[in-house]
Amino acid sequence: MSSGTPLVVLDHVNKHFGDLHVLKDIDLTVDSGEVLVVIGPSGSGKSTLCRTINRLETFESGSITIDGRPLPEEGKELARLRADVGMVFQSFNLFAHKTILENVTLGPIKVRGQKKEAAEKRALELLERVGVAHQRDKYPAQLSGGQQQRVAIARSLAMDPKVMLFDEPTSALDPEMITEVLDVMTDLAKSGMTMIVVTHEMGFARKAADRVVFMSDGQIVEQAEPEKFFTDPQSSRAKDFLGKILTH
Repeated sequence: MSSGTPLVVLDHVNKHFGDLHVLKDIDLTVDSGEVLVVIGPSGSGKSTLCRTINRLETFESGSITIDGRPLPEEGKELARLRADVGMVFQSFNLFAHKTILENVTLGPIKVRGQKKEAAEKRALELLERVGVAHQRDKYPAQLSGGQQQRVAIARSLAMDPKVMLFDEPTSALDPEMITEVLDVMTDLAKSGMTMIVVTHEMGFARKAADRVVFMSDGQIVEQAEPEKFFTDPQSSRAKDFLGKILTH
């Protein structure tokens, strides 16, 4: 549940790829503890929005603040910000030559300066939480895609981030693995983590979101609580989008 305290604030954010205007004057505030799900057709700017919050993409104008501080351009400040903003991608981006446990402890030891013992204790708690503690000594290639994605979530959580960004975290997974990842994300949402989730999974949006943001052509067209959005979309573009996906 949202606390009413703004944590991530985008103010008139604009972004181009060449001539393509991919984010058009985006205004968005995400409160601490809020679970925001961003949906919309392909090419609507959802992933770019997500990546801009972590400065994986630059933007030309406007501002983004996290916990009251503007996004740093580069260097140590940016590394610190990235530690505060967890990110889970379509691909799992785990280090292939490190064990599952090492993958999760690396950031806390290197970036947060934690002692190995403390980092491992916490990592095992998190791996337990996402249901893969028994795989601690294996390497990523020995795990299924669903297990790898759950490790990636644990790895982000190990940094104690203020907000978690998920960029279509289930789109590279086989159908039977999608549920196990969404279940972990739903539990995380219930635990009070601030989350911004770009996804095609409408069931997750309905169940876990506090608010659904619908994007089309680089703009936020509509936002509402899930029940209201799915049962009574206001814009023709949202109606059209839902008509296409909910009938299949």
